[in-house]
Amino acid sequence: MKKVQVLLSAYNGEHYIAEQINSIIHQSYPHISILIRDDGSSDRTMEVIQALVKTYPERIKVIQGRNVGVVASFLELMRDSDPHADYYCFCDQDDVWLEHKVQSALDRMEASIHNGSPAMVFTSVYLTDSELNRKSKWPKPPERGPSYFNALYENIAIGATITLNKSARDLFIHSKNPDSSCVLMHDWWFYLLVSAFGTVIYDHHPSMLYRQHDHNVVGGSDTLLGKLKGKWGSFRRHFGKALLQRQAQEFYRIYGSRLSDDHREQLELFIAPRRRMRDRINYIRHSKLHRQSSLENLLFKLFILIGFV
Repeated sequence: MKKVQVLLSAYNGEHYIAEQINSIIHQSYPHISILIRDDGSSDRTMEVIQALVKTYPERIKVIQGRNVGVVASFLELMRDSDPHADYYCFCDQDDVWLEHKVQSALDRMEASIHNGSPAMVFTSVYLTDSELNRKSKWPKPPERGPSYFNALYENIAIGATITLNKSARDLFIHSKNPDSSCVLMHDWWFYLLVSAFGTVIYDHHPSMLYRQHDHNVVGGSDTLLGKLKGKWGSFRRHFGKALLQRQAQEFYRIYGSRLSDDHREQLELFIAPRRRMRDRINYIRHSKLHRQSSLENLLFKLFILIGFV
Protein backbone atom coordinates (compact mmCIF):
# COMPACT_ATOMS: atom_id res chain seq x y z
CA MET A 1 0.00 0.00 0.00
CA LYS A 2 1.27 3.49 -0.90
CA LYS A 3 2.63 5.60 1.96
CA VAL A 4 1.29 9.09 2.59
CA GLN A 5 3.00 11.69 4.76
CA VAL A 6 1.13 14.73 6.04
CA LEU A 7 3.22 17.88 6.56
CA LEU A 8 1.73 20.11 9.26
CA SER A 9 3.16 23.47 10.31
CA ALA A 10 1.92 24.56 13.74
CA TYR A 11 2.06 27.91 15.48
CA ASN A 12 0.07 28.79 18.61
CA GLY A 13 -2.60 26.31 17.62
CA GLU A 14 -3.55 24.87 21.00
CA HIS A 15 -7.31 25.37 20.47
CA TYR A 16 -7.84 23.36 17.29
CA ILE A 17 -4.78 21.27 16.47
CA ALA A 18 -5.88 18.11 18.31
CA GLU A 19 -9.12 18.02 16.32
CA GLN A 20 -7.20 18.41 13.07
CA ILE A 21 -4.71 15.67 13.89
CA ASN A 22 -7.49 13.28 14.90
CA SER A 23 -9.23 13.89 11.57
CA ILE A 24 -6.01 12.80 9.84
CA ILE A 25 -5.53 9.74 12.04
CA HIS A 26 -9.09 8.61 11.28
CA GLN A 27 -8.92 8.94 7.50
CA SER A 28 -10.43 6.08 5.52
CA TYR A 29 -6.99 5.57 3.94
CA PRO A 30 -4.95 3.96 6.72
CA HIS A 31 -1.29 4.21 5.70
CA ILE A 32 -0.66 7.81 6.80
CA SER A 33 2.07 9.34 8.95
CA ILE A 34 2.28 12.94 10.16
CA LEU A 35 5.36 15.16 10.34
CA ILE A 36 4.68 18.26 12.45
CA ARG A 37 6.96 21.27 12.65
CA ASP A 38 6.22 23.66 15.48
CA ASP A 39 7.17 27.16 14.36
CA GLY A 40 8.19 28.46 17.79
CA SER A 41 4.79 28.41 19.52
CA SER A 42 4.45 30.28 22.80
CA ASP A 43 1.19 28.66 23.94
CA ARG A 44 0.38 25.03 24.83
CA THR A 45 0.63 23.73 21.26
CA MET A 46 3.63 21.50 21.98
CA GLU A 47 1.95 20.02 25.06
CA VAL A 48 -1.09 19.10 22.97
CA ILE A 49 1.09 17.60 20.24
CA GLN A 50 3.24 15.59 22.67
CA ALA A 51 0.12 14.08 24.24
CA LEU A 52 -0.97 12.89 20.79
CA VAL A 53 2.53 11.55 20.07
CA LYS A 54 2.23 9.36 23.17
CA THR A 55 -1.06 7.98 21.83
CA TYR A 56 0.21 7.49 18.25
CA PRO A 57 4.02 7.14 18.56
CA GLU A 58 4.38 5.26 15.27
CA ARG A 59 2.39 7.76 13.27
CA ILE A 60 3.45 11.23 14.47
CA LYS A 61 6.91 12.80 14.44
CA VAL A 62 7.66 16.32 15.65
CA ILE A 63 10.26 18.96 14.82
CA GLN A 64 10.43 21.76 17.38
CA GLY A 65 11.77 24.73 15.42
CA ARG A 66 12.34 28.42 15.79
CA ASN A 67 9.86 30.92 14.41
CA VAL A 68 10.59 31.39 10.72
CA GLY A 69 7.07 32.05 9.39
CA VAL A 70 4.59 29.93 7.52
CA VAL A 71 6.35 29.83 4.12
CA ALA A 72 9.79 28.87 5.42
CA SER A 73 8.25 26.41 7.87
CA PHE A 74 6.44 24.48 5.13
CA LEU A 75 9.48 24.52 2.83
CA GLU A 76 11.56 23.11 5.69
CA LEU A 77 8.91 20.43 6.29
CA MET A 78 9.15 19.37 2.66
CA ARG A 79 12.95 19.21 2.87
CA ASP A 80 12.62 17.03 6.00
CA SER A 81 9.89 14.83 4.53
CA ASP A 82 10.17 11.05 4.33
CA PRO A 83 11.97 10.14 1.08
CA HIS A 84 10.26 6.74 1.13
CA ALA A 85 6.71 8.08 1.08
CA ASP A 86 4.72 8.05 -2.16
CA TYR A 87 2.49 11.09 -1.53
CA TYR A 88 2.67 14.24 0.60
CA CYS A 89 -0.15 16.43 1.92
CA PHE A 90 0.12 19.98 3.22
CA CYS A 91 -1.93 20.58 6.34
CA ASP A 92 -2.97 23.57 8.43
CA GLN A 93 -3.50 23.30 12.15
CA ASP A 94 -7.05 24.51 12.57
CA ASP A 95 -9.16 22.73 9.94
CA VAL A 96 -10.80 19.31 9.89
CA TRP A 97 -10.32 16.84 7.07
CA LEU A 98 -13.27 14.94 5.69
CA GLU A 99 -12.79 11.19 6.06
CA HIS A 100 -12.27 10.59 2.34
CA LYS A 101 -9.74 13.38 1.70
CA VAL A 102 -6.60 11.32 1.26
CA GLN A 103 -8.25 8.39 -0.52
CA SER A 104 -9.95 10.70 -3.02
CA ALA A 105 -6.71 12.53 -3.82
CA LEU A 106 -4.84 9.29 -4.41
CA ASP A 107 -7.64 7.94 -6.59
CA ARG A 108 -7.60 11.06 -8.77
CA MET A 109 -3.82 11.07 -9.09
CA GLU A 110 -3.46 7.37 -9.83
CA ALA A 111 -6.24 7.50 -12.41
CA SER A 112 -4.65 10.45 -14.24
CA ILE A 113 -0.86 10.13 -13.91
CA HIS A 114 0.86 7.15 -15.50
CA ASN A 115 4.31 8.40 -16.48
CA GLY A 116 5.77 9.26 -13.08
CA SER A 117 5.80 12.99 -13.79
CA PRO A 118 5.25 15.59 -11.03
CA ALA A 119 1.57 15.90 -10.08
CA MET A 120 -0.67 17.46 -7.49
CA VAL A 121 -4.35 17.51 -6.58
CA PHE A 122 -6.16 20.36 -4.87
CA THR A 123 -9.84 20.77 -4.04
CA SER A 124 -12.54 23.14 -2.95
CA VAL A 125 -13.52 23.29 0.75
CA TYR A 126 -16.51 23.86 2.99
CA LEU A 127 -16.14 27.22 4.70
CA THR A 128 -17.20 27.01 8.34
CA ASP A 129 -17.35 29.20 11.40
CA SER A 130 -15.09 28.56 14.40
CA GLU A 131 -17.45 25.80 15.59
CA LEU A 132 -17.32 24.00 12.22
CA ASN A 133 -20.86 24.93 11.21
CA ARG A 134 -20.81 24.80 7.41
CA LYS A 135 -21.52 28.08 5.60
CA SER A 136 -20.78 27.43 1.94
CA LYS A 137 -18.60 25.67 -0.61
CA TRP A 138 -15.54 27.75 -1.57
CA PRO A 139 -14.09 28.89 -3.90
CA LYS A 140 -15.95 28.60 -7.18
CA PRO A 141 -14.24 26.37 -9.77
CA PRO A 142 -11.47 28.09 -11.76
CA GLU A 143 -12.92 29.37 -15.02
CA ARG A 144 -9.91 28.46 -17.14
CA GLY A 145 -8.46 25.59 -15.11
CA PRO A 146 -5.01 25.22 -13.56
CA SER A 147 -2.00 26.07 -15.73
CA TYR A 148 1.52 27.44 -15.62
CA PHE A 149 0.36 30.60 -17.40
CA ASN A 150 -2.11 31.18 -14.58
CA ALA A 151 0.31 30.24 -11.78
CA LEU A 152 2.73 33.08 -12.56
CA TYR A 153 -0.09 35.59 -11.95
CA GLU A 154 -2.38 33.92 -9.44
CA ASN A 155 -2.62 31.12 -6.89
CA ILE A 156 -5.81 29.06 -7.05
CA ALA A 157 -4.61 26.10 -4.97
CA ILE A 158 -5.68 26.11 -1.32
CA GLY A 159 -2.60 24.81 0.44
CA ALA A 160 -4.37 22.70 3.04
CA THR A 161 -6.07 20.71 0.27
CA ILE A 162 -2.92 19.92 -1.73
CA THR A 163 -1.62 16.39 -2.22
CA LEU A 164 1.66 15.97 -4.14
CA ASN A 165 3.26 12.86 -5.56
CA LYS A 166 6.87 11.82 -4.91
CA SER A 167 8.02 13.17 -8.28
CA ALA A 168 6.86 16.66 -7.29
CA ARG A 169 8.58 16.36 -3.93
CA ASP A 170 11.81 15.13 -5.51
CA LEU A 171 11.79 17.93 -8.08
CA PHE A 172 11.76 20.40 -5.18
CA ILE A 173 14.27 18.49 -3.04
CA HIS A 174 16.85 18.00 -5.78
CA SER A 175 16.85 21.64 -6.87
CA LYS A 176 18.36 24.77 -5.34
CA ASN A 177 16.60 26.00 -2.23
CA PRO A 178 14.32 28.98 -2.88
CA ASP A 179 14.74 32.10 -0.80
CA SER A 180 11.56 31.97 1.30
CA SER A 181 11.40 35.78 1.39
CA CYS A 182 10.76 35.68 -2.37
CA VAL A 183 8.03 33.03 -2.14
CA LEU A 184 4.54 34.47 -1.67
CA MET A 185 3.12 31.26 -0.17
CA HIS A 186 4.29 27.65 -0.12
CA ASP A 187 1.15 26.45 -1.92
CA TRP A 188 1.63 29.05 -4.66
CA TRP A 189 5.25 27.91 -5.15
CA PHE A 190 4.19 24.28 -5.60
CA TYR A 191 1.32 25.22 -7.90
CA LEU A 192 3.86 27.07 -10.05
CA LEU A 193 6.42 24.26 -9.85
CA VAL A 194 4.09 21.40 -10.71
CA SER A 195 2.23 23.31 -13.42
CA ALA A 196 5.58 24.05 -15.08
CA PHE A 197 6.81 20.46 -15.14
CA GLY A 198 3.83 18.19 -14.59
CA THR A 199 0.08 17.98 -14.03
CA VAL A 200 -2.18 19.92 -11.67
CA ILE A 201 -5.61 18.40 -11.01
CA TYR A 202 -8.55 20.31 -9.54
CA ASP A 203 -11.30 18.38 -7.76
CA HIS A 204 -14.49 20.38 -7.17
CA HIS A 205 -15.59 18.04 -4.37
CA PRO A 206 -14.69 19.59 -0.99
CA SER A 207 -12.13 17.63 1.00
CA MET A 208 -12.15 19.47 4.32
CA LEU A 209 -13.85 21.88 6.68
CA TYR A 210 -12.00 25.20 6.37
CA ARG A 211 -12.40 26.84 9.74
CA GLN A 212 -12.67 30.64 9.71
CA HIS A 213 -11.72 32.43 12.91
CA ASP A 214 -9.96 35.55 14.12
CA HIS A 215 -6.44 34.13 13.72
CA ASN A 216 -6.47 32.69 10.21
CA VAL A 217 -3.22 33.42 8.33
CA VAL A 218 -5.13 33.05 5.05
CA GLY A 219 -8.88 32.70 4.82
CA GLY A 220 -11.81 32.58 2.47
CA SER A 221 -15.13 34.38 2.27
CA ASP A 222 -18.53 33.51 0.87
CA THR A 223 -20.00 37.04 0.88
CA LEU A 224 -19.72 39.54 -1.99
CA LEU A 225 -18.20 42.19 0.28
CA GLY A 226 -15.77 39.66 1.71
CA LYS A 227 -14.73 38.50 -1.76
CA LEU A 228 -14.20 42.09 -2.95
CA LYS A 229 -12.17 42.94 0.14
CA GLY A 230 -10.12 39.80 -0.36
CA LYS A 231 -9.42 40.54 -4.01
CA TRP A 232 -8.52 44.17 -3.29
CA GLY A 233 -6.26 43.09 -0.45
CA SER A 234 -4.58 40.59 -2.77
CA PHE A 235 -3.98 43.23 -5.44
CA ARG A 236 -2.54 45.65 -2.89
CA ARG A 237 -0.21 43.00 -1.45
CA HIS A 238 1.08 41.61 -4.72
CA PHE A 239 1.22 44.59 -7.04
CA GLY A 240 3.23 47.76 -6.72
CA LYS A 241 5.83 46.02 -4.55
CA ALA A 242 6.96 43.73 -7.37
CA LEU A 243 6.15 40.67 -5.26
CA LEU A 244 4.93 38.67 -8.24
CA GLN A 245 8.08 39.54 -10.17
CA ARG A 246 10.31 38.65 -7.21
CA GLN A 247 8.73 35.22 -6.97
CA ALA A 248 8.97 34.76 -10.74
CA GLN A 249 12.63 35.82 -10.72
CA GLU A 250 13.39 33.31 -7.98
CA PHE A 251 11.63 30.61 -9.96
CA TYR A 252 13.68 31.58 -13.02
CA ARG A 253 16.91 31.43 -11.00
CA ILE A 254 16.21 27.87 -9.93
CA TYR A 255 14.29 26.36 -12.85
CA GLY A 256 14.72 28.69 -15.84
CA SER A 257 17.23 26.52 -17.68
CA ARG A 258 14.95 23.46 -17.35
CA LEU A 259 11.75 25.01 -18.66
CA SER A 260 10.32 24.36 -22.10
CA ASP A 261 11.07 27.10 -24.64
CA ASP A 262 7.54 28.54 -24.45
CA HIS A 263 7.44 28.50 -20.65
CA ARG A 264 10.87 30.11 -20.38
CA GLU A 265 10.07 32.79 -22.96
CA GLN A 266 6.86 33.75 -21.17
CA LEU A 267 8.67 33.89 -17.83
CA GLU A 268 11.45 36.04 -19.27
CA LEU A 269 8.87 38.36 -20.81
CA PHE A 270 7.16 38.74 -17.42
CA ILE A 271 10.28 39.54 -15.41
CA ALA A 272 11.82 41.91 -17.99
CA PRO A 273 11.70 45.65 -17.05
CA ARG A 274 8.83 47.65 -18.57
CA ARG A 275 9.89 51.24 -18.03
CA ARG A 276 8.29 52.75 -21.14
CA MET A 277 4.69 52.65 -22.31
CA ARG A 278 5.88 50.93 -25.48
CA ASP A 279 7.37 48.11 -23.39
CA ARG A 280 4.09 47.67 -21.49
CA ILE A 281 1.99 47.55 -24.64
CA ASN A 282 4.40 45.06 -26.19
CA TYR A 283 4.16 42.91 -23.06
CA ILE A 284 0.34 42.84 -23.15
CA ARG A 285 0.40 41.92 -26.84
CA HIS A 286 2.73 38.94 -26.36
CA SER A 287 1.99 37.63 -22.88
CA LYS A 288 0.00 34.40 -22.45
CA LEU A 289 -0.29 34.85 -18.69
CA HIS A 290 -3.76 35.23 -17.22
CA ARG A 291 -5.87 35.31 -14.13
CA GLN A 292 -8.98 33.13 -13.92
CA SER A 293 -11.50 35.96 -13.99
CA SER A 294 -12.02 38.04 -17.15
CA LEU A 295 -12.61 41.14 -15.03
CA GLU A 296 -9.40 40.59 -13.09
CA ASN A 297 -7.54 40.11 -16.35
CA LEU A 298 -8.69 43.53 -17.52
CA LEU A 299 -7.73 45.08 -14.19
CA PHE A 300 -4.34 43.41 -14.36
CA LYS A 301 -3.68 44.80 -17.84
CA LEU A 302 -4.63 48.25 -16.61
CA PHE A 303 -2.11 47.94 -13.77
CA ILE A 304 0.54 46.93 -16.31
CA LEU A 305 -0.23 49.93 -18.52
CA ILE A 306 0.09 52.39 -15.64
CA GLY A 307 3.33 50.74 -14.51
CA PHE A 308 1.93 49.33 -11.27
CA VAL A 309 2.99 45.77 -12.16
